[in-house]
Amino acid sequence: MTKSTVLSINALLNKALMTMKLAPTDRKDHEIKENDAQQESFTLKQKMRSYNPMTNCQLHTLHYAMKGIGYLPTPILEKLVGYLKGPTSKQYLHANAHMRLILAVNSKLKTPLELTPMHELRERFAADAVAMQAPHVWQQANDTIIGNMKRFTKQNEKLVHWEDKVIANADDGDMTIRCYQADASSHGESEKNDIHNSDETVSDETVLLYFHGGGFCIGDVNTHHEFCHAVCEQTGWPIVSVDYRLAPEHPAPAALKDCITAYAWLAEHCHTLGALPSRIVLAGDSAGGGLSTLIAQQLTAPSQIAWSDLGIAGQKMFDLLERLPKPLAQMPLYPVTDIETDYPSWELYGEGLLLDHADVAVFDAACLDNSPLPRQHILNCPMLGDNSKVCPTYIVAAELDVLRDEAFAYAKQLKVHGVAVETHTILGAPHGFIHFMSIHQGIGQATDDIIKGFASFVRDVINTQSQLAA
Repeated sequence: MTKSTVLSINALLNKALMTMKLAPTDRKDHEIKENDAQQESFTLKQKMRSYNPMTNCQLHTLHYAMKGIGYLPTPILEKLVGYLKGPTSKQYLHANAHMRLILAVNSKLKTPLELTPMHELRERFAADAVAMQAPHVWQQANDTIIGNMKRFTKQNEKLVHWEDKVIANADDGDMTIRCYQADASSHGESEKNDIHNSDETVSDETVLLYFHGGGFCIGDVNTHHEFCHAVCEQTGWPIVSVDYRLAPEHPAPAALKDCITAYAWLAEHCHTLGALPSRIVLAGDSAGGGLSTLIAQQLTAPSQIAWSDLGIAGQKMFDLLERLPKPLAQMPLYPVTDIETDYPSWELYGEGLLLDHADVAVFDAACLDNSPLPRQHILNCPMLGDNSKVCPTYIVAAELDVLRDEAFAYAKQLKVHGVAVETHTILGAPHGFIHFMSIHQGIGQATDDIIKGFASFVRDVINTQSQLAA
């Protein structure tokens, strides 16, 4: 990035953060310029983190900065996008200026993944993902302050409590899961009855098992905390988020085996969360969405031949799958569903966005190069397996995503088999858009709609099953 670009963006951040009173306002303009000149080699993210907001918001400065920039007038945003040579409104018709500025800044700051050691990439992604999340989602429902004074809540808003548990992974090592539960005490009894009799979602003894994204190489329960928190808050369902093992240290199918093991744990312990084994729903984004589709497939039609390729350990996993209850429904978000096929979106959106061809190649190599399975294997590619009995599926695709069309192809395959499917495309959204849910107004609304839509979808599945059983 050129010196002038750094200075211009830093000046913008100073103004945006001062407007929100997150940076000291007693600095004179000449002091700002002088200090910025001294720190011209800093990256944008380093600059954002150099501010000192209120203590309880310090870790989330990136959230306030990116959200605050969105409040700038559209003409100013458009000028910034143009200055950074970002995408125009003609290129991405449904992406507003705020989103295109986010894409432009990302393009300027992005370092090729192959040049970054995986441990450093994980740390950077973890720090950035949490820094973009809203501070309130990190406030426990039973925190001392909140417990001693009743927090004001919006109508139908639920306080959320979570705790981390350590369970065994597929190879008897340790694996963390994060369990979220809505605080029932945040509603009065009559209010709960009103919700139960309305179209608003209640728990219905349903629990959601979530698999985070990150190319099977990065991400954890913290990077996707905000989304899981939102699902729990809005639906009332308990959520269990899985911190499965990552490649390249643990190539495929380690993540798949860990997530199946987490499913088995949940099937046995879901009663402690107020849920039934027959009402486990799956969800995940990107790589996690791919894991969701694979698990939904293998729980409904496990392939003994495929698992036998892993020897005795594979046979044990197959035996486990045959004993487990079937999932009620799944929601893969912009999922990985294919390994080799080139879809139109691969050409349309493979450059200049949050996930590009080079990124996919790095993650692909890390996950598959040292795998005991061949690339084109049922346990690596859900499109190759038997999807004829997969649970009802609510698929979410991002318009500006290299993976968009493989999500559509997966939906089409399920429909051919007669599986109940709903497909929703978020216009103007890039891959990984749930990380922008609290900093971009349009994405925030779209994410809320996705959660409500899936809750309604699950409710319909429950009602249909009840009618068939009657």
